[in-house]
This record gives sequence, structure tokens and C-alpha cells, in this order.
Amino acid sequence: MDVGDLRAHNRLGLLRAVHDGAAGRTRSQLTRDLELARGTASVLVAGLVEDELLQESPPKEHARGRPTRLPGPHPNGPLALAADLREDTWTLAACELGGGSTVLATRGHDGTPGDALHSLGAALRERLGPRVVGVGLSAAGPVRADGLLDISHLDWVDVDVAAALALGEVPLRVGNDARLAGLAEARRGHLRGVDVGLHVHVDFDPGGALLIEGRPLAGSGGTAGEFGHMPLTGGDEPCPCGARGCLSLAVGRNSLLRHVGLEAGRGRGREQAERIVAAAAEGDRAAVAAIEANARALGKGIGALVNALDPGTVTVSGLGVALVGETLRRSCDEALMEMRRRRPPAILASALADRGPLIGAMESVFDAFLTREGLDFWRATRPKHEM
Repeated sequence: MDVGDLRAHNRLGLLRAVHDGAAGRTRSQLTRDLELARGTASVLVAGLVEDELLQESPPKEHARGRPTRLPGPHPNGPLALAADLREDTWTLAACELGGGSTVLATRGHDGTPGDALHSLGAALRERLGPRVVGVGLSAAGPVRADGLLDISHLDWVDVDVAAALALGEVPLRVGNDARLAGLAEARRGHLRGVDVGLHVHVDFDPGGALLIEGRPLAGSGGTAGEFGHMPLTGGDEPCPCGARGCLSLAVGRNSLLRHVGLEAGRGRGREQAERIVAAAAEGDRAAVAAIEANARALGKGIGALVNALDPGTVTVSGLGVALVGETLRRSCDEALMEMRRRRPPAILASALADRGPLIGAMESVFDAFLTREGLDFWRATRPKHEM
């Protein structure tokens, strides 16, 4: 590796460490963790400050001895626009290096690609600028390797997201919401540092990802992780996906609504489902029964996945956080093979709650930016103004 390659490698390593560490490590800590010489670290930080990638500030607290500084995002530095497109709403946020984010807009839509994607595209285009290094979109459906999106329960088939958003040359990363929630968990949650992790995200229905060393497996066509469409309910009821007996018929907001006698489907009823969760916490019998039924079904599904995939840790996010408890764990244990039951993986409620898809969308943008090509482009364009 020549001097130029080594310097580029170290620049990337330092930026990645600042980003992954939520801009919370001092220059001294980064120098030690990355095994850099003190002089080398000083030169690297100075260059990154000059390129408007980092800014140093005094830490809130510092130990005795030589003062140190805290590298963090530059006020004119790169931004990722991250969007979480759900069946009924979308949320848009601006995210900076280190993971800090600001929600810019939230809007409901009518469940059609035209209303959902055209309104989101307009909101994105209004906020594009020289600081924006890419757009990450989390979508509540399978996203194929060719970028086409299907949401079966909304009758979305082969939707060309990039064409509908019309963002021009701005880099766009589109991913399934549950898989991106898994990526977020691996970067900023309980799966950080876990070699083989399983993540399950529950919204209107469940999905997820198997993560190997922090990377979610995509599958041959890009649509791995459709855990909600495993035939695990024990029945023959048709699912909007085209299969029968899917787990999604028994787990998720739709299932909660049906359990208390409310109409479900077409991506409607989010607030009603939230009220059911709140009522269960207050001891309402019907709501408790709905939560318990969902927890048993999800536990069975997780048990089947553990038998097949052998994860070291399981995390659950979104609505699933309300389902993690004794009922779910007991149901999972009953579904495990005996050898798995002797050493079951921990099942943990995500600390990211329902923010995982949005955080994962951000991470997908910075994964593409924090490359030699990404930094070279940034240096060449040298943005000088805030978005």
C-alpha cells in the first residue's frame, strides 16, 4: 500500500469510527482505537476539517491531563436524506455524520403509488442541495434487486420507485423496511458486534433479516427476510401475498385490529392499533388477549427461525417491542428443537423501537458515501453552503 492509499484508508477509517461511534469518541480515544500515531491523527483530522467533513469541539467532560477534542459532523458537512415509506404515511429526515437526525416532514397518503411517491418525491426535491450525498428509502414491501417494489396488500406490483421519485442523478438507495431495521440494529442497537443475529420488525405484518457480521442477507433476488409469509398459522386462510396460512395473518397491527373486531387491511388502522397496545398496558381484557395472541404467534415464528438459522441473538422492533415478554418467550421455547432449547438465544426488544427503518435508510446512504469514491467526489465538489 503506497502513501496515498494508506492516507485514504486512514481517512476512511477515522470517518467511519466517528460515524459508528455517534460522534462520541474524543480524538485521543480514536487515535488509540485505530492504532494511529498522534501526529498522523492530527494531520488526518486537520484534513477532514479542511474538507468540511468534521469539526472538533470540546467534550462535555474530560479527564485530567492533556486537553483533547471531540471530532463530530461539520456544520457544512454531508447529509443523508432518509425516508420511511409506510402503508399509510411517510416520514422524511435529514441525517448527518454520526447518526444525528432531524425529522423534516411527515405526511399521510391514500395508499396508492401515485399519491405516496409523488408527494414524497416533491418533498425530497425541495430539500436537495450540495450537502446531500444521497437519499435512502425504507419501503414496507419487498424491494427486488432491480429496484422494483411490491406491496401486495396495497396492490403495488413492479412499482419503479426511482422513476416515481424523479430525483435525477442523486444517489438513491431503496430497501425493505424490516431489513433496514435489522441493519440499524446491527449498527446502533443490540446486534452490534453479534456475528450471527436475527432481527424481526413488526408493523402491519412482520418481516426481518438474518445478519452476518452486521450485514443483512439480501437473497438471490434481493427479497430475503419475508418472515411474515412463512406458513406458520396452522390454518388455510389466504394471505394477500398469494400464499396461505402466513404468519402475517396472526402477527401485526392487522391482527390486533381483527382480534378486537375492527376492520383491518389496506394499510389502515395504525392509530387504532396503537390504542389497543395502550389499552393492554392498562389491563383491558380484550386488548390483553389480542396482544397475547400476537405474542404467541410471533414466538412460534421466532422459534422456527431459530431452529433453521441458529442466530446468537434475536432482536424485535416496531410493534414487536410490545410483544416481547413471557408469553412470547414461552411460545418460542415450545417451538425450539430440544438442542436449541438447552441454549436458546436471547430475545431482546430493540432500543430503536419503530425508528429502525429510518435509521437503516440513513446507514445505507453513508455506507455508499464512506468509500474512497464518495470522499473523492466530495472533495472535488467542496460544498460550501448549508442545504
